Amino acid sequence: MDIKFFDDPFEGPKPRDEVRIKQLGLYMHEDGRRVAVGFDMTPFLERPSIQVTFINERGEEAGSLHVIETLQTNFSLTVHLRDKEPTDTYEVTAVVYYATPETERVDVHTLTRTLDRTTPGEQ
Repeated sequence: MDIKFFDDPFEGPKPRDEVRIKQLGLYMHEDGRRVAVGFDMTPFLERPSIQVTFINERGEEAGSLHVIETLQTNFSLTVHLRDKEPTDTYEVTAVVYYATPETERVDVHTLTRTLDRTTPGEQ
């Protein structure tokens, strides 16, 4: 029996400095306040952490999400936008990083997208 752990046999687990977010999916719910954030990452040797920040048009943080040492390369989570006065667009920044209590945080990949709150559905 041939067991395959990865969809692409040429894409094996990567060291820290080669871990990337291949796709950052955004899905705006009808209520305009919840966003499903989907991650598709390269396979990794060591479990990375991820920080996602939503910044509104006024430059205020409207929401954030922290994933500490993920086990999966493909998953999604929901973020609630918490700014008092919502804006039409948000800058979404996702940072893949490694950190331990003994070491400083090392950012290895950053990806930024724009979210249009007025358009429900996948973006």
